[in-house]
Amino acid sequence: MKQSKLSLGPLLFNWPKDKVRDFYFAIADEAPVDYVTLGELVCAKRQRDRGALPAIIERLEKAGKKVILSGLALVLDEGDMTMVEDIASMAPDYLIEANDLSLVSLLRGRDHAIGPFVNIYNEASLKYYEKGGASRISLPAELPAASLRILAGAANTAALEVQVFGRMPLAISARCYHARAHGLHKDGCQYICEQDPDGLDVDTMDGQPFLAINGLQTLSHSYGNLLAELPELAGMGIRNFRLSPHNVDMVKICHLFRDRLDGKITLEQANDALEEEMFALDFSNGYYHNIAGREQVGL
Repeated sequence: MKQSKLSLGPLLFNWPKDKVRDFYFAIADEAPVDYVTLGELVCAKRQRDRGALPAIIERLEKAGKKVILSGLALVLDEGDMTMVEDIASMAPDYLIEANDLSLVSLLRGRDHAIGPFVNIYNEASLKYYEKGGASRISLPAELPAASLRILAGAANTAALEVQVFGRMPLAISARCYHARAHGLHKDGCQYICEQDPDGLDVDTMDGQPFLAINGLQTLSHSYGNLLAELPELAGMGIRNFRLSPHNVDMVKICHLFRDRLDGKITLEQANDALEEEMFALDFSNGYYHNIAGREQVGL
């Protein structure tokens, strides 16, 4: 599977700007990824800490990484729309990933990417976005293997991507549950989400792990792990594999997935190393196997 490409998806969490800079500098210098997607998806207010973006892009490009820029997943007002338009204006200097239909419309007819927040569940949707100029499509995390196989067979001009590591995005809302959980209003949130660098865990009333909250976003509680499914995905024709950034040693995790794709380590070795890095955290691959997404098959 040496022809397979590894990518780092956009950072979904609100980390301090120095941590963001240092994280991406390490990715540039040490991580064996081919693509890195940058940009704020979750909350427009978080843009306050993105001043290091030019330096991050320069460092990544000097290291031979292809930079993709992403827009918001939910556009709520004129200010958000201005941000989307600013992102669109950076094409064709950068490949732009659309995660909202407002950005899709601005990019239509030009080369661009489609992110996993745009619902593509069947061949007709796939062909619509291909016709509009999408050359790269990251599919929703909840698709089972049967659907991925059909879409891989239907893809013509677009390279398909599947998320193989990280908490899975489930929903996004105009309301900020993160702020409400701390007795704050959205407009005066004090950027409280910065306290939870991997999201705020949410349990059921019975104390069972359920979901994770990240500002406006709802994520899976478990961390998606498709190490075991990489050969089957490659056999379908999927060539791009996305890792979602988390507050762990992402350079190490990038190496794990790259080494597994290249056949340098066994599945058992890869999973053991992943569990050692993320001790006591739950993994899942249920969506892929067409069962409850939170379930883990094969471990």
